[in-house]
Amino acid sequence: MLKTILAAGVAALLALPALAQPAPDTVAAIRARGSLICGVTPNSPGFGTPDSRGEWHGIDVDSCRAIAVAVLGDARKVRFVPASTAQRFTMLQSGEIDVLARVTTWSMAREGSLGLAFASINVFDGQGFLVKSDSGITSARQLDGATICLLPGTTNELNVADYFRTHNMRFTPVVMDSIEELRAAFLAGRCDSYSTDASALASYRASHGANATRFVVLPDIISKEPLGVAVRKGDWRFFDMARWAHFAMVTAEELGIDSRNIGSFANSTNPDIQRFLGRSGELGQGMGMSNDWAAQIVRQVGNFAEVWDRNMTPLGIQRGINALWTKGGLQYAPPLR
Repeated sequence: MLKTILAAGVAALLALPALAQPAPDTVAAIRARGSLICGVTPNSPGFGTPDSRGEWHGIDVDSCRAIAVAVLGDARKVRFVPASTAQRFTMLQSGEIDVLARVTTWSMAREGSLGLAFASINVFDGQGFLVKSDSGITSARQLDGATICLLPGTTNELNVADYFRTHNMRFTPVVMDSIEELRAAFLAGRCDSYSTDASALASYRASHGANATRFVVLPDIISKEPLGVAVRKGDWRFFDMARWAHFAMVTAEELGIDSRNIGSFANSTNPDIQRFLGRSGELGQGMGMSNDWAAQIVRQVGNFAEVWDRNMTPLGIQRGINALWTKGGLQYAPPLR
């Protein structure tokens, strides 16, 4: 018995160094490197896509730029890396990327078992269905027996299965690893509907330009899809910076501050504005940032309304539940104080 107890004690002591290993210091790595590495989708207008000059655009892209300002003081110091649906989580876990901003749903399983922490929600979304206009389908309840195009490794598969099971309906999944192949299959008639986040469907529909009227995004929303920015769990300093970078853009919109008028607030006597501009208090320093970090995010990236209008509004995606809480939406930032 004594030998067993001693052996157990030795084993416990040997395990202590592994348990005591420090969390990775992503902020130090980014600053030493001189750039933030951000995993994004390469083919979703509104969220992330490069133009003909290689310049990246999208709401996820701008989220990364805001984080770059918080960490490095410069929105230009970001390297965007295309991350596939299948590889995105591995890329973040392995340290190949610092942050994942890739139309990714915050879920319990992902945060609980993949070692991820979601710092913010930049788009409150829900899953929908896209059909061809000439199909005559106007509701998801008419899809009984349909074939549905789905990407593997997403929340979309389970959502569709749950929806059809709940309504005693049948469907046949058409699953492909590549979103390009999946969309091609939908266009070729290999599936009756293409299902993913409603905003992504609206983005895809809009990408057809004058032919967008050939497609209809059905009004049915079958899930909650809070899309946001994920980092590695345990690196809480970087998590805080990523979280508050988003809150800075939301707060700026609440205060009426944008990239064009921010200079006019310099002499404001409003204490909230003074703290936001870094003219009073030391909120930035307390988190390892400059005191004017929030003001710099607005100057270099914009407030949340500017980011939305630049990326989502041209696709016909309205603010809706992504409006500020003061306007009936869900975007809400804790106080900067």
